[in-house]
Amino acid sequence: MKLFNRCLLLLLILISCFHSPLQAQVQSKKITIVTLPKHHARISYGVQKLTFALKNAGYLVTERPYKGALPSGNTIIVGLLTDASIKKLAGSPNNQPGKEGFIISDNGLKNKLLIAGADNSGALYGCLELADRIDLNKKLPVNINLHDQPEMVLRGTCIGVQKPALLPARGTYEYSYTPQNFPWFYDKVLWIRYLDSLAHNRMNSLYLWNGHPFASLVRVKEYPYAVEVDDATFKKNEEIYSFLAEEADKRGIWLIQGFYNIIVSKPFAEKNNLKTQDRNRHIVPVIADYTRKSIAAFVEKYPHVGLLITLGEAMEGVGQDDIDWFTQTIIPGVKDGLKALGRTDEPPIVLRAHDTDAPAVMKYAKPLYHNLYTMAKYNGEALTTYEPHGPWADLHRTLSNIGTVQIENVHILANLEPFRYGSADFIQKCVQAMHTVYGANALHLYPQASYWDWPYTADKTDGKRLLQLDRDWIWYKAWSRYAWDSKRDRASEINYWSKQLADKYGCDQAHGEAILKAYEQSGNISPELLRRFGITDGNRQTMTLGMLMSQLVNPEKYGLFSLLYNSEGPVGEMMSEYAEKEWKQQSHIGETPVKVIDSVIVQGEKAVEAIDEASAQVTKDKVEFARLKNDMYCYNAMANNYAYKAKAALWVLRYKYSDNVADLEKALPELQTSLDYYKQLVKLTENTYLYANSMQTKQRKIPVGGNDAKMKTWAELLPVYQKELDNFKRNIDSLKSPQTQQKQKEVVVLKDALVRFENSGSSSYQVKAGEVVFSDTAAAIKNIAKELAALKGIKLSKGDQQKNGTTISFKNDRPVKVLVGFFNSKMPQYLPEPQLETDASANDFGQADIKIANAIQIDGLPPVNIHTYTFKAGSNKLTLGKGVALILGIVDADANVPVYDAGLSNEGNIKDLRWLFN
Repeated sequence: MKLFNRCLLLLLILISCFHSPLQAQVQSKKITIVTLPKHHARISYGVQKLTFALKNAGYLVTERPYKGALPSGNTIIVGLLTDASIKKLAGSPNNQPGKEGFIISDNGLKNKLLIAGADNSGALYGCLELADRIDLNKKLPVNINLHDQPEMVLRGTCIGVQKPALLPARGTYEYSYTPQNFPWFYDKVLWIRYLDSLAHNRMNSLYLWNGHPFASLVRVKEYPYAVEVDDATFKKNEEIYSFLAEEADKRGIWLIQGFYNIIVSKPFAEKNNLKTQDRNRHIVPVIADYTRKSIAAFVEKYPHVGLLITLGEAMEGVGQDDIDWFTQTIIPGVKDGLKALGRTDEPPIVLRAHDTDAPAVMKYAKPLYHNLYTMAKYNGEALTTYEPHGPWADLHRTLSNIGTVQIENVHILANLEPFRYGSADFIQKCVQAMHTVYGANALHLYPQASYWDWPYTADKTDGKRLLQLDRDWIWYKAWSRYAWDSKRDRASEINYWSKQLADKYGCDQAHGEAILKAYEQSGNISPELLRRFGITDGNRQTMTLGMLMSQLVNPEKYGLFSLLYNSEGPVGEMMSEYAEKEWKQQSHIGETPVKVIDSVIVQGEKAVEAIDEASAQVTKDKVEFARLKNDMYCYNAMANNYAYKAKAALWVLRYKYSDNVADLEKALPELQTSLDYYKQLVKLTENTYLYANSMQTKQRKIPVGGNDAKMKTWAELLPVYQKELDNFKRNIDSLKSPQTQQKQKEVVVLKDALVRFENSGSSSYQVKAGEVVFSDTAAAIKNIAKELAALKGIKLSKGDQQKNGTTISFKNDRPVKVLVGFFNSKMPQYLPEPQLETDASANDFGQADIKIANAIQIDGLPPVNIHTYTFKAGSNKLTLGKGVALILGIVDADANVPVYDAGLSNEGNIKDLRWLFN
């Protein structure tokens, strides 16, 4: 019996000993979160996310308001540094955080931890930071004294309330907010997911882009007919927009509505006998009044929503109209809305420096309105460099120095879609350049791909389409990480991203680093290719679909966008410059085509090697990893396709000087190799992608036109490139034939179509040498392309063109083309050639491309390039903006206007080599 009692006593002692630490452990896992009374919704949201992280880590969490005393147990206190009770706990921190900053500290606080925000957003971010650390380590940190704040003032993303194709009878950017157009817009669950991801990434702004949103969101008393949606949809729009604004604000996110000028609603336009948009239309009083009242109604209804203003594209380029519209319509509209609310605070207005003289506009706007920001595209509509320079960098610095915050817009990313992009190193250097080169302090981030197809990606799947939010997580995370702090240590960043990728794909950190290497090697390929071989940074070029040989050897014939070469890359040489220097045996400067050729081949190979190395260790999300791996193979095939095609182009450019057919023959094997790699690209994409480019309208021109959503896949382009190679072989053979060399091509002489002009007082002239082309100057034709010899031009006043622009009204029974001559000069007195980078309507009449380059010489004037504008039968009006141009005749629409360079210029070797591939 004694033995039994002893054993029982021993057992009770053991249980007591075991129970005591267990009880202490349970006690330590209990925690109370204390918040101050009447705290902001942002703090409530932060506490919610913190509570979730604590519970996932095994803590028992209770929340209670502060009532003058703190609980005795483990406690997290959340509040503002301006609150007296928080000040007492925080003491006097050495580094007082600034706007959106916070302190997380247990310094001198027994079993207490303080989260103190400089403002409500700071307290929110403090909660999220602590939640992240708990998620990572599965426990509360100890001995922590963290002070942090964002480097950039604004850190935001954008969503286009737009579509890949134009709607019937509507212009560019004209999309009403309806469930039929945008079912995703009404999906609250999707919005919550997206807003949560922005908050998690510490983003504080969200931009919605649309041409004219007001007719979907507000009613204007004086213009009730202007609303574009039915009553039921209008109510839905009110409800979802209010929901979105409220939920965004909870997460510290400023909602900003973008709109283009001048665009009006379709019902308003029809009622007032106007077009919805007309680039060459001056300010009309009824449009100004309607727009001002629409803005006022919007501000009155949504006073916490900001406005993003685009003065370009749907207004005549740079000029006084821009200043007047901004200062006499937009700003007064905002003030009218505030006055109706009895408010004196100013919601922020962001002015885009797009197709407008933003410094001049801001000069006049700043005295009228104080809460202004400016925005400009970082690398145009692409991602090309972290070493910007030249005139584009000068503009950014000018905007940064005018006393407001300059926002860097990472725009469209036409050279990245549709493949995945996640080079943290390249992105970090870009953000650093925004600060150090541009002097900017804010970020506006587009989706990495498929902007026009939000919320979906271009991936072809067996079931539901992928969401950009999920696929492109690393894109959003990297930009937001460096917008918060761009100076993070590179070695630490390699460790950070390697762990992120290892966790995602279920591998060890070493193989996570291999995935990172694949991202970063592939991440240089598209930027380098575009900045050294491209036609434009704009989305009229889909770079991943390749380029024609004629575009590589004669890029200026395709509307070469000069900023791509003089600003949006490191200092270097174009293909033509390199070839000329090689021929003249001159030294080269900076990044050359040959350096890029060698670089992208190596990078493609290394990206494939790295992703292959990681493959065997992947245990999670294998389907997505397979897609990522396929993208690395796509990058490699694309890099080699471009590299070998560029090699071929350099031989063709040498022929420009040598006239030696042997140089063309050396190009043949390179071009064949390029085509072989393109065939690989076709195989890699035909079952994995729906399209390459999400903008599927006639605005897309490079490598070929994209009308009616055609020519958007690699398989569609393959016959084009095969034909190009076949033509090249045939033309080389023809050059070896003496009979062919002697044969002259037939000249197509264009003839005037039958039209009836409605302009009174217009006179004509025969397009030939010696004829005077303007009614108010003596400038006479010196030489013309032979095709123009039978045409009659319209004699216009040069002075009137500069002051008022050009309008020609006529009637025609059959479709016609008007031949318009643009002077090849950037001087302001000349009408600029159509440019899709700044004018979305620049191909509405098929006018974007040069037909006959250097077609006319006129004494004392620049050479003339001919574009054609196509009109249907009926009563028509050609309207051109302010600036000098020539109307050289009107021909039948089916007339064959040849595409070539007539060579009537005094500038260097302009030999047109496009015929070699036709």
